[in-house]
This record gives sequence, structure tokens and C-alpha cells, in this order.
Amino acid sequence: MYTLFMLCISFAISLLIVPLLIFLAKRFGFVDYPNYRKVHKVPMPYLGGVAILLSFTAVTLFAQPVETEYKPIIIGAWLICLIGLVDDKYDLKPLVKFFGQLIAIAVPISYGIVIDTISPFGFEINFGVFSILVTVIWMAAIINAINLIDGLDGLATGVVIIALASIAVITIFQQNIFVMMLCIILLGSCLGFLPYNFHPAKTFLGDNGAMMLGYIIGVLSIIGFKNITFISLFFPIIILGVPFMDIFFAAVRRYREGVSVWRADKNHLHHRVQKLGFSHRETVVLIYFIALLFAIGGVIMYLATVPGAVIIAILLLFTMNLVVEATNLIGSNRRPVLNFFQKIFNRIP
Repeated sequence: MYTLFMLCISFAISLLIVPLLIFLAKRFGFVDYPNYRKVHKVPMPYLGGVAILLSFTAVTLFAQPVETEYKPIIIGAWLICLIGLVDDKYDLKPLVKFFGQLIAIAVPISYGIVIDTISPFGFEINFGVFSILVTVIWMAAIINAINLIDGLDGLATGVVIIALASIAVITIFQQNIFVMMLCIILLGSCLGFLPYNFHPAKTFLGDNGAMMLGYIIGVLSIIGFKNITFISLFFPIIILGVPFMDIFFAAVRRYREGVSVWRADKNHLHHRVQKLGFSHRETVVLIYFIALLFAIGGVIMYLATVPGAVIIAILLLFTMNLVVEATNLIGSNRRPVLNFFQKIFNRIP
């Protein structure tokens, strides 16, 4: 009951303050103007991340968690949100923005929140001095994965909501009340923002919001899956399957084309789905379903035995391959699996 109360409070605060942030964004020039690689046609305020973070911070402080890990989460979230605001306003160079991300990532690391140990098949592996490097790579990957998928109205917000709900379910089974509570609070804050962000959007997350959400999910995944086993190492990756798939194949595609991996383009998953003829809203909803499929798969993997988890992982990889081929996400125009099924269907009388 208390959890539901926290969800409702964070939802209500976010829902009420977003209009104020829209007004302030327009008043002080925090507006995203259309250009050749953006799909919106009119200037759009982008202080959505600030609204979500204000709600999340207020309710978290109200809840007064006993665990001290909430402090680096809030401090780092505000820091990376500010970095995102500067980027939104002045369009920082990729390496400068990445350096800013590293500064924010240093906050939880300074509090001892690191990926230090995994236990593959009963054998413990301690990363030792490399634990900080592993943590930085993990955090940076999630932050940028969420940021890159934020290309259509409501897309990143909805994918994050699905991911948070999935992590919350798993932490309930783990009896990790702290992480579950923070997931629920952030979930409520995102739900309160989504009505203003869904197509046709009245406001955007901005880099300040996308990077902030990625940061919080990154920290929560480390705390929630600390000292994880080999199989559970993949839970956050599977739950965030859509943004991870997008960032991975974007890097592969740019490498194949001989361009910088930092170079922005209009060939991300949502762009590719739209090129198949889907409308803006249809594209977002379709990717929601894909994200939900991965999220449910992650939860089932947690509950399954090792053989069952391997089967689920194979099915999800097969699904991912179908998505990549159908959308030509890798940019190769090769569709071996889809062509194979097409040949079989063509033989059916």
C-alpha cells in the first residue's frame, strides 16, 4: 500500500509541474529547434528531465530511505541533468559530453557502488582494480543507450517505464525493498511526464532527461544485481534490450561505413521502423511492444532454471535478429533468416 502511495505521489507531482517547466523552458530559451536530423517540425521545450528529477528527488527524500545509496543517486542524477542541460543549450561536442558523463559516474563509484564480483557457474570472479573500469563502461553504455533512443515522442520515456517496472518485479523477488521503492518512485515520475511527451508531444526529455534516466537505471541495476551470477549479469541488458540493440548496431553500422561512432544519423531503430511505412505513433507503440517482450523475457529468465534461461536467451536473440533484418538496422540489406522463412512459406500450397 505504501508503495502504491509513493507511485501516486510521484505521478501527481510530475503531472502538475511539467506545465510549469514547459513555461520556464520557453521563457528562458530551453527549446529544441528542428533541423535535418530531427523529426519534429516546431520548436519544442526540453526541460522534461528536470520535471521528472524534481518529482523523483522530492518523493525519495520524503520516503527517507535507510540506505545511504540514495544520496549518490540523487547527487549524480542532478549533476548529469545539468550536463545535459548545457548540452541541450549549447550542443556540446561528443567527447566533452562524455567527459561530463564520467564526472557524474564518478559519484556512485566514490560511494563504493561498483561492479566488483560475478559468479559464473559457481566460480567467483573478482574484478579487483578493474571494477571501476567495468562500472564506467556499464554506466556509460546505459546512459548513452537511453539517450540515443530518445528520437521520437514518448519513445525513451515509455521504454524506461517498461524497464523500471521489470527491474521492480525482479527486486520484489529478491526482497530488495530499497531498489524496488526507487524504481516505483521514478516510474511514477515518468508516468506523470508521459502524457505531455507522447505524440504529439508538448515537451521533450532533452539530453538532460534521457541521460539522467540512463544514469539512475545504471546505478539501480548495479545495486539491485550486486555480486551477481553469470546469468543474472544479463538481466539488465535483456530488460533494456531495445536501447542496447540500437546502440550496438549503430556502432557496427558506423564502423562498416567508415564513419565516427560519435556521428549522429537518422538510421536508428525508430528511423528504420518509420521507413517501413509506420506512422510516428505506430512506430513508438511497436517499439514499446518489442521492449515489453525483452522485459518479460528478462523476468522469466530470473525465475527460470539455467537451461530455461538459456532457452529464453536464444529465443530473444532470434527475435532480435528478426528485428534487425526486418528494419535493416545494420545497413547490410542481408536477410538470411527472413529469406529462409519466405522460401518455406512460398512452398506452401
